[in-house]
Amino acid sequence: MQKPLRAACYIRVSTAEQNTDLQKDGLEQYAQRANLSIVNEYTDFAISGRKEGRPQLKALMEAARNREFDCVVVWKFDRFARSVSHLLRALEEFNHLGIRFISVQDQIDTDSPMGKAMFTIIGAMAELESSLISERVKAGMAAAKSRGKKIGRPKTPLYVVKQIEGLAVTTDLSINKIRAEIKGKASRAVVGQLVKKVRDEKG
Repeated sequence: MQKPLRAACYIRVSTAEQNTDLQKDGLEQYAQRANLSIVNEYTDFAISGRKEGRPQLKALMEAARNREFDCVVVWKFDRFARSVSHLLRALEEFNHLGIRFISVQDQIDTDSPMGKAMFTIIGAMAELESSLISERVKAGMAAAKSRGKKIGRPKTPLYVVKQIEGLAVTTDLSINKIRAEIKGKASRAVVGQLVKKVRDEKG
């Protein structure tokens, strides 16, 4: 009999009232049928799929990079990923690491021909989504420009520039402290550029 693959299960519920049993039982039953040996379960409680920093998902990804398992099993895509782009990034990383990904309810297994095709489709959809967003942004900027609207960051007022240059010449304050002195009237990047220019010229 073929040796079972080491599998990690990821489970997430969005509210404290929800129970993990449905996902947990379903994943364990699937693992038995598919000859998978569950070596670890990662469960995020009461955490929205759109929220960054899910601790157990982060732990799973770190374990994957350490090759602690051969396969990741989830109940549904929406329990794992917060967006198509997030799903694609994770699938690409698993693919690079040689880790199989299975979504039980969606009947997707990246080791199967259908799963590989689905991976390609998801990638194409994410690329299309990115292109459409880019086109909308460009169209919006062109429309604003045609109405005489200025695009980009507002220019730093001359008196603020002079104030930054003066502080750069007469003090050895850091960029952050100079920015505090001008009460944040210019971005850190602008302050940094002006301070570097003035102090370089000063020698």
